[in-house]
Amino acid sequence: MSTFDAIELREIMAASVGVEDDVHFDGANLDVPFSDLGFDSLALLELAGQLQRRYGVQIPDEAITEEMSSPRAAVDYVNSLLVPAAA
Repeated sequence: MSTFDAIELREIMAASVGVEDDVHFDGANLDVPFSDLGFDSLALLELAGQLQRRYGVQIPDEAITEEMSSPRAAVDYVNSLLVPAAA
């Protein structure tokens, strides 16, 4: 797999930490910080762990808060890691 999208992000988060039915990672919500969407740092750590296992990427702890602050930022960051892995 060479791309990751917001639909996959929501599926992973729903399975691992839970996502309210009315929370979608599309439109304006793509740029809303995870904290404003109701996800704490533990939820983001779990997300990072799931992404590392599923996609075989390494996500440093500091990237979780600095690079993955919103759904769009998380998708973009993971995709930036997948491109070199696919090469």
